[in-house]
Amino acid sequence: MLSLGIVGLPNVGKSSLFNALTAAKAEAANYPFCTIDPNIGVVTVPDTRLDALAKVVIPERTVPAAVQFVDIAGLVKGASNGEGRGNAFLSNIRDTDAIVHVVRCFDDLDVIHVDGSVDPARDRETIEFELALADLAVVEKRLDKAKRAAKTGDKEAATEAAALEKAFAPLSQGKALWHVVLSPEERALMKPLQLLTLKPILYAANVTDAELTGEEGPHVKALRAAIAADHEPAEVVTFSARIEMELAELAPDDRNEFLSSLGLASAGLDRLIRGGYHLLGLQTYFTAGEQEVRAWTIHRGDTGPKAAGVIHSDFERGFIRAETVSFDEFIALGGWKGAKEKGAVRSEGKEYVVQDGDVLLFRFNV
Repeated sequence: MLSLGIVGLPNVGKSSLFNALTAAKAEAANYPFCTIDPNIGVVTVPDTRLDALAKVVIPERTVPAAVQFVDIAGLVKGASNGEGRGNAFLSNIRDTDAIVHVVRCFDDLDVIHVDGSVDPARDRETIEFELALADLAVVEKRLDKAKRAAKTGDKEAATEAAALEKAFAPLSQGKALWHVVLSPEERALMKPLQLLTLKPILYAANVTDAELTGEEGPHVKALRAAIAADHEPAEVVTFSARIEMELAELAPDDRNEFLSSLGLASAGLDRLIRGGYHLLGLQTYFTAGEQEVRAWTIHRGDTGPKAAGVIHSDFERGFIRAETVSFDEFIALGGWKGAKEKGAVRSEGKEYVVQDGDVLLFRFNV
């Protein structure tokens, strides 16, 4: 399951976004630090292809892919030194796949800003600084241990210490590790530490309703410019916390009508999840049988055995082949029976690279 950790300053729309995404009703108020304990919610991934498959197969159950959101208290400048409460909860998002940084990109005198004014570029730097110092504490502790082991002649520890030294320098200056060129080997050595500033970042820009359908405002442009200037590998998704909250109160059948009335093609949830999938190089394949039609999340480039392993490790270990048909052909030909009769079903081996939308049936033996 894809897991996304939500961070940001107080009063930027974090808890409102979380509420709208998960209907979990985390406290959202116009004062700092209203989120104390981390909030965790799971939402299903919207995918019209799953509904189309279910209409053809008519299974006993339909299971969509899911995304977990973890919302922690708002961070403020000086959080690493005990200001506010957010820094204490950063450990709750260390095991997430990516970070969603909610940035306020709207002006509203009735909603206070913790720093007195709306400045997305400044806010981005504040969060980066606090995440970097949180990582510094982790790296410093591990570096001391690696150095001690290296003195005994441990070559692996010496290699690890060299990689951690490389990370220590920028972190001690409050700079994220995406500023540093790290080799695949160095990244592998640091992976167990689950460093926050090595995670991909998806910026969720909370904008006015008008900006969702019209031209981007100066705040979003300033955020994009700051990201580009630093060559940060990140994406920006715009949303309106107010609209998302209204959508959350509507019945599913009424949501599309509401979005259409606003001139919007999709909800913020859809855009966030698509952004997360793109950022992390993820895609979806399907299994379709009478008992269950289900969406599975894998990385682009995964082979048949890897994709099978998402279902169960035995499937990967004993993989023989995958019976494969594209989503479009599966629907057009009326399911497995029609696809087989028309010769659309292929038998793919261990080297096959699964494509987005593939409908797969795995053959395995353990």
